[in-house]
Amino acid sequence: MDINSPIGVFDSGVGGLTVLKQLLRFLPNENFIYLGDTARVPYGNKSQSTIEKYAGEATRFLLNKSVKLIVIACNTVSSIAMGAVKQNSNGIPVVGMIEFSARTALRLSKNHKIGIIGTRATIESKGYEKQIRKLSRVKNLTLISQPCPLFVPLVEEGFINTPATHYIAEQYLAPFKDSSVDTLILGCTHYPMLSKVISEILPNVILIDTGVESSIQVLRILAEKNLLKELDETTDIAENININNFNDPNVEFYLTDISLNFKSIAELLLGYNIKEPIEIDISDE
Repeated sequence: MDINSPIGVFDSGVGGLTVLKQLLRFLPNENFIYLGDTARVPYGNKSQSTIEKYAGEATRFLLNKSVKLIVIACNTVSSIAMGAVKQNSNGIPVVGMIEFSARTALRLSKNHKIGIIGTRATIESKGYEKQIRKLSRVKNLTLISQPCPLFVPLVEEGFINTPATHYIAEQYLAPFKDSSVDTLILGCTHYPMLSKVISEILPNVILIDTGVESSIQVLRILAEKNLLKELDETTDIAENININNFNDPNVEFYLTDISLNFKSIAELLLGYNIKEPIEIDISDE
């Protein structure tokens, strides 16, 4: 693997941009390829076999781009098809969303009551619950999971902070209000875009952003394998992490469908003028 090779990031749509944002903060000198399968979003209501198929196609696309590490910026794929991606990655390191967020939730929760929200597929897979219980040494651990299927299309359509979004969030988050949950895992990479709304409804609950936890792990893996690009003398990684000051990021964007609002949402979230996305077909059919 070449130290100058890009890091590959894939998601079903715009949600993975929240992960990319954190990767840019922690790894400001790296090159990135972002793949959004916008033609087939959302993944959360698809069958396991379909999700594994889509994940395999995304993995092959990124391998053809000679990436040095793959980030599965999708909780649904991380919970259902992580093994399949690793099996087809040709030895390239693969980082998902679940394990490291589960560790952080356990560390930050004071009362051992943890909430999890995600797509139907993620929640039904019980990927987070299994991982948390595997890591926990607490006997009185309480886990409450809630699928929030409408959150993804709301974000994809740009309904980030509207009365309709707030109303739907109120319905989804109602089980957590009376449960004394003190920590909530945002178990879908779209959900950090709704953090403001979620925090208004659950003001005293710590929100776990899976993009932050996975980015720290990517940094660790690349450092251990001596695959980190050398920082420019003018690059201040602490400044990037703390202030979101991106120094002309090198990111190529590939989409399976050029949605009208992708570029505007990406620029709003990332805080800079992105390169024009390139439309591609990754389907085996």
